[in-house]
Amino acid sequence: MVESYLAKKGYDVIERNYRNKTGEIDLIALSPKHDELVFIEVKTRKSSVFGHPEEAVDFRKLKKIEKTALFWLQENPAYHRSWRIDILALEIGEKTKITHLENVTL
Repeated sequence: MVESYLAKKGYDVIERNYRNKTGEIDLIALSPKHDELVFIEVKTRKSSVFGHPEEAVDFRKLKKIEKTALFWLQENPAYHRSWRIDILALEIGEKTKITHLENVTL
């Protein structure tokens, strides 16, 4: 579902579930114009009892994603270009709602 959403928006997913000693990144993709690398955190909730999914990504989690992204960039010098962190928040219910937060900063 998430990858089909990104494909419709023109993103090209190049890696899934990347892990290293600093953490994990759900998806790594090239932006629609391939001029920017996007590290994507996917959060899903079936109800809003504990808040919206994007609220689960706090400063500590963003810092961890950033460290992991920098490690990935060292391993993949061919992809050196500008980059950003996005959050894809899925609220699953009778109808699934996807919220795409681009360029989330610390």
